[in-house]
Order: sequence, then structure tokens, then C-alpha cells
Amino acid sequence: MPTHLQIIALDRIAYEDDVDIVVLPGEEGQLGVLPRHARIVTLLEPGEVLTRKAGEETALVISGGFAQIGPDHVTILSDAAEYAEDIDIERAEEARRRAQERIADTRTTTEMDMARAESALLRSMARIRVAERVAARRRRQPPGPTQPRGDG
Repeated sequence: MPTHLQIIALDRIAYEDDVDIVVLPGEEGQLGVLPRHARIVTLLEPGEVLTRKAGEETALVISGGFAQIGPDHVTILSDAAEYAEDIDIERAEEARRRAQERIADTRTTTEMDMARAESALLRSMARIRVAERVAARRRRQPPGPTQPRGDG
């Protein structure tokens, strides 16, 4: 009995499928969800949502949000969600630099400005971390049967 996962961003349903396991970025660390999980609602941090179905992994980055978990479903509500493969690392690095500059700027005086800058920093760092991990994993994979091996 798989778990039905739905990731809903502000602008679209970013992911929907039946999965064997989903790992979420919980407030106190990663939260693994298997079929028949107890019912809970939890806050999520900006970070990676990792799914596994029939041995295949899919990684998405969310900007934080909420998860409603039940015995046969997980629903994630997040402002933004994107596949790790779609992340532009250079753009994410630039967002990280801008956020760090805003945090260091003594003119960022209001708590709201500081909270926004810190949130932007967490999101950009999550995007960079996940995109780099997925890219590194892809480089380590041996060539498939249709890919040239380069050995002659």
C-alpha cells in the first residue's frame, strides 16, 4: 500500500504520485513517512523533500510550509516547490549573497526586514545544498546501457 504524496505550491501542484517513502524537512530534523503512518500535522523548514518509488528517487526543494500526514497520504502546502534538477545554482548563490548582505547591513533595522532576509538565506541555502547533492550523485552514477562507456 503506497502513500499518496501531493505537494501544493502557491502556483501549482508541484508533485503528485504514489510513493514508497517520503522524507520531509521537519523543524527538528528529517521526518521519514512510510505507509500507515500516524496522523499528524507538522511544520516544515525550507529544505529537501525526497521521495522513493520502485527504487527511483526524486528530490524537490520546498520553501517550508506544512504537512498533513495520514496512513495513506501526505499533503504538503508550501509557498514554493521545485525539482532539484531545475535549480539554477548560480542564481541560488546570488540570492544567498544578497540575503547575507541584508543580514549584515546595519540599516536592516526592523524585525520584519531581518526575518525576511533570514528566510531568504535559509531558502537559498536549501536550494544550493540539494542541487549540489543531486548533481554530485548524478556524476557518480555509472553510465547506463545506452550511454558510451568511453573504453574503446
